[in-house]
Amino acid sequence: MALRSRNKVDASFSMSSMSDLVFLLLIFFMVTSTLIAPNALKLLLPKSSHQTEANKPITTVSITADLQFAIEKDIVPFSQLERQLRIKVGPVNNPEDAPTISLHVDKTVPMEEVVKVMNIAKDNKYRLILATSAK
Repeated sequence: MALRSRNKVDASFSMSSMSDLVFLLLIFFMVTSTLIAPNALKLLLPKSSHQTEANKPITTVSITADLQFAIEKDIVPFSQLERQLRIKVGPVNNPEDAPTISLHVDKTVPMEEVVKVMNIAKDNKYRLILATSAK
C-alpha cells in the first residue's frame, strides 16, 4: 500500500503583486514631485567666488529686476516692507541673537534699492546676508 502526502509545498512566486506595488509607488512620487514649488523668486544673482555659510536665515527678502520687493514669495510694497518684516521676524532683544535675513537681489537692481533694505535691517538690528551665485 503506497501512501502519498497530499500537502505539497508550491515553490513558485507570483510577481504580479510586486509590479502593482512598484507602479503605485511610481505614480505617488510623480504626483508629489509636481506639488513641490521652490520658495524663491527667479532672480539672476550676482556671481561671487567667495561665499560664506551663515546661520539659517529666518526669512528672505527679494528684489526683482522690475523693483518689486518680496518677503519669501509674497510681493510687498516698499512702504510696507519694514512693517511686514517686523511681523515676520519679531523684535530683537539681544543683539548677539539677532535673526538673519537673506537678501536676494537681481544683478540689474540699482544699489540704492539694496541700501534701502540694508537700512531697514540696521534700524531693526537684524543681521543681513547678501545671496550670490557661485562663479
